[in-house]
Amino acid sequence: MAAFDELAALAAHLSDASVDALAGALQDPDRRWFFAGQGRSGLVAAMVAMRFMHLGWRSHVVGEATAPAVRAGDGLLVISGSGSTPASVSWASRARAEGATVAAVTHTDPSPIVQLADVVLRLPAQPSTQLGGSLFEQAALLVLDGIVTTLAQRLEDPHGGLARRHANLQ
Repeated sequence: MAAFDELAALAAHLSDASVDALAGALQDPDRRWFFAGQGRSGLVAAMVAMRFMHLGWRSHVVGEATAPAVRAGDGLLVISGSGSTPASVSWASRARAEGATVAAVTHTDPSPIVQLADVVLRLPAQPSTQLGGSLFEQAALLVLDGIVTTLAQRLEDPHGGLARRHANLQ
């Protein structure tokens, strides 16, 4: 199937150093992380924020009613294939002005978000036979879930912690 072949090819061309740098930025359980993206990238951001909550990290989805103000010492992870989505660029600019660390997951370099970011993970997701940014969004979720798995392995009881923090009002 072409989609799986494209994911395998993307993984083969992924920079291990960039993945490690992003994992390093995300590894502090005491730092608040904000997750953002537009459209399907925003859905990926929300899924990753949920997993960080499952780890016990303080995580927020930008735009949600309960998200607090970003401040110095916080982090913002922006997922934007183009790296130039106006809302995402605005959020990255604001976070940077507040002294927060800005991390970007994108397939475009250079871009406004890359220029604002302290840490960049570039996913080589073009060209693709899939619709829209599907390959980018799939890769972003898989790589970020992989980082969560790596971070979870450092915890004493990651599965028990997830079970305790998993939503029970469903």
